[in-house]
Amino acid sequence: MSKKIVLITGTNSGFGWLTVHSVAALGYKVYATMRDTKGRNADKAAVLEAIENVTVLDVNLTDDQSVKQAVEKILENEGTINVLINNAGYAMNGVAESFTTADLHTTFDINVYAPWRLIKEVLPTMRKQEDGLIINVTSGFGRVSFPFATIYAASKFALEGISEGLHYEVKRLGIDVAVVEPGAFPTEMQQKNNPASDQDVNEGYGAVANISNKMITALGAEMQSKKPNPQDVADAIVKLIETEKGTRPLRTVVDPITGQFIEAANHAVAEQFAKGLTVFGMGELL
Repeated sequence: MSKKIVLITGTNSGFGWLTVHSVAALGYKVYATMRDTKGRNADKAAVLEAIENVTVLDVNLTDDQSVKQAVEKILENEGTINVLINNAGYAMNGVAESFTTADLHTTFDINVYAPWRLIKEVLPTMRKQEDGLIINVTSGFGRVSFPFATIYAASKFALEGISEGLHYEVKRLGIDVAVVEPGAFPTEMQQKNNPASDQDVNEGYGAVANISNKMITALGAEMQSKKPNPQDVADAIVKLIETEKGTRPLRTVVDPITGQFIEAANHAVAEQFAKGLTVFGMGELL
């Protein structure tokens, strides 16, 4: 097994935390990013730093310069980056109209612009070495937009769009782009309640605004029944890393609750997408 240099974002909890441990256990060199490593995340940073082949970087993913400096540091230390895992994410919930423009900026800055900042920084190296893997963690809500998760879904739709087009553009250059679509899991992000800012809007929706509570109740029951394990997402990421280049699937669904619906949507879209690409004279990219 050749040693891979792996950059993972959003590693202070959830999927990112588990993925660092899982990837490092394989002997790969891992650079784990998080914010505030000297403050609120100091203890978590220390735990990861104690792993022999893990280096923690304090990176502000919403800042171009911070991202650029982090990638430059890795390249200075290692000479390469083989795998980028864009895992960091941010969720807000509520009636779509209750989201302000500022709320959208916050959501898209983490869920769309941050991954793109990193992709732009690593692609030149990956193109030069004719080798690389970019894994973007999206969501089942990156394929369907559920009510009351509309803006979150929109941001994940955007990352799916970037991933899909890029997948075909860079495949012949020796670079794989893959998407992991988790469903609902008991992670820190899932448990956080970040309501949209314009709560006064809810009054005008009457009983409709309360329907979201039914979804929360139903989801809670499903999670009790199915007991989804966040480690499954980390395992799916590891499997993609270890799969032979050029054979990795574009999309991997990890969702024991509603995954069958997303799988069906993915299959139907892929079938028609291939036909469309051929009609537009780009069938050779398939």
